[in-house]
Amino acid sequence: MTEIRVAAGTRNILGEVPMWDPETASLWWVDIEGCQLQRLDAITGEITTWTVPERIGSFALREGGGIVCAFASGFAFYDLDSGETDWIARPEAETPTNRFNDGKVDRQGRFWAGTMDDRLSERTGALYRLDPDLSLHRMETGIGISNALCWSPDDSRFYFADTLQQEIWCYDYTPQTGAIAERRVFAHTRDEPGQPDGATVDAEGYLWNAQWDGWRLARYAPDGTVDRVVDLPVQKPTSCIFGGPDLRTLYVTTAIWDLTGEALAAQPLAGALLAFETDVPGLPETRFAG
Repeated sequence: MTEIRVAAGTRNILGEVPMWDPETASLWWVDIEGCQLQRLDAITGEITTWTVPERIGSFALREGGGIVCAFASGFAFYDLDSGETDWIARPEAETPTNRFNDGKVDRQGRFWAGTMDDRLSERTGALYRLDPDLSLHRMETGIGISNALCWSPDDSRFYFADTLQQEIWCYDYTPQTGAIAERRVFAHTRDEPGQPDGATVDAEGYLWNAQWDGWRLARYAPDGTVDRVVDLPVQKPTSCIFGGPDLRTLYVTTAIWDLTGEALAAQPLAGALLAFETDVPGLPETRFAG
């Protein structure tokens, strides 16, 4: 049995996109629906919260300081001290029913983020790559809910999921250019209890995926088979990332979302940041080079 602990007793409506910062020994994550960016000092337990101007789907720390965000309506730099927002691009302004969702930085310092249909029904979303020179590239279209962005340890594979289609895809990845090709289904959850949400890859090249409505994380081998399942005390885990001094702590964000009444009372840890120790380390995350 895996021992699950509470890293932060938050009550996030939609906790998401955890990110470990080894320089400050802190875990960052968001509450999308609460319009909040959160940081946990893993040493002291102190939590710092910023209220941002609109829903924040994902974000990344920058090499030169500060953060870059995929807010609901587009990409922007956000100043943590002043709260000022410097907009970079709003690529889907013509589709107001879409918003940005999951995102992550590749090992070359590019920020990737995908959009989703906010009505949770149509495949109107897309995947974007924001390069350090702030040029923006649309990499995929026809997406329902973008999730699970991560890369294999050798950078030969890029993983991406559409929660609406209940599929995790694998692409051939060219790290020098950021190109993706030859999309194929890596795994699907149509015969499983949950749907694929956020993901990360460990040092052995196995993919850990949080499964929305599934009460669990699944660890997939490089061939797409399920290696193990970690049961969780919450129905709606949303994403995961490795942290801690040896990258052997797996942090898990969770959501309250639409839980009410008895269902919510039965899950006192819904919306909390959870954590457990693993026998294999993760990989360090990269900062946005722009």
